[in-house]
Amino acid sequence: LIDNIVNEITEFGFVSVCKVNETHCWVEDLHPNAQYEFWVTATNTTGISPASEKAVYMTVPSPPVIRERGCSSCPEAALIRWESGNTNPVESYTVDLSETGTDEEGGVTESIVAVPTCECLIQLQPGRQYLISVRAVNIGGPSNKSEPICISTTGTVFHLLQDTAHPCLSLSEDGFSMFYGDEELPISTQCVVSSWPRCAAVLGDLIPVRGRRYWEVAVEEATEYRIGVAYEDTQRNSYLGGTDSSWCMRHVLTPSRHKYEFLHGGWSPDVRITVNPVRIGVSLDYAAGTLSFFNADLKQHLHTFHCNFLDYVQPCFALDNPGALTVCNGVATPWYVHSV
Repeated sequence: LIDNIVNEITEFGFVSVCKVNETHCWVEDLHPNAQYEFWVTATNTTGISPASEKAVYMTVPSPPVIRERGCSSCPEAALIRWESGNTNPVESYTVDLSETGTDEEGGVTESIVAVPTCECLIQLQPGRQYLISVRAVNIGGPSNKSEPICISTTGTVFHLLQDTAHPCLSLSEDGFSMFYGDEELPISTQCVVSSWPRCAAVLGDLIPVRGRRYWEVAVEEATEYRIGVAYEDTQRNSYLGGTDSSWCMRHVLTPSRHKYEFLHGGWSPDVRITVNPVRIGVSLDYAAGTLSFFNADLKQHLHTFHCNFLDYVQPCFALDNPGALTVCNGVATPWYVHSV
């Protein structure tokens, strides 16, 4: 007769022992995404048997965590980014998406498998709503799903990038608004390498997909600002619109009037705007090679740059005096934009 059976487990070089009187045992509280070795010895009154052959078991990973502020979308696609959620590397990720508002709502309508990194660019249909989640995969199997993120393909959605912001600026928690509120801190204050030494600027994380992109920006009449686009590697030691790698609309307060400039390479045409816009529409069309600005409240075209974009550009924003600015995301492209 066997008095008891000893189950021995190793993880990270440590051995755990579990004594049972049956030919099976439950092992709980194992770490996720970790490899274990199991072996068994039998014991009776005469001693302990040799150990059985070792069995190797890998636990499944923890669910990833989607970085909401790292995600961006447009009517044709979404870029989803996430944190692994695991200390040890995993083999790959699976991205699950389902369209909401349909008969299949709640079920997986598509899975993208063997994603090697913590981001995935997904082609989608315009004017839809999707729930997207991520699973981590190792040889033990897939993890549970991450908390889902809701993606709308009605318009363009992006966030302001904290690591590109000038030290004068603070960003809202949702990543859509920027504030410059310290009049004592000069714009020329010491900057990190990725920020702008000559203007209080920040870049937006626009999805790298060609097509037409549209967003709106809410501003205040008393705020001096620059709104436009720039290449990601544009020179940071200049002003927005001051080089050939950035284009912007600039608002300046003078003693006599509100002055507006449309700058590229440091030059602006002579444009007079009689009604000060407080909600500015920006239309970027890669195929047509245009960047257009609108007074969204009046549906009024303000100016269009004609340019051959050699690479993807990022939205850029700057405040030249204390004030605030908010990016209005997910706005469908208005009809009057298509007529320009």
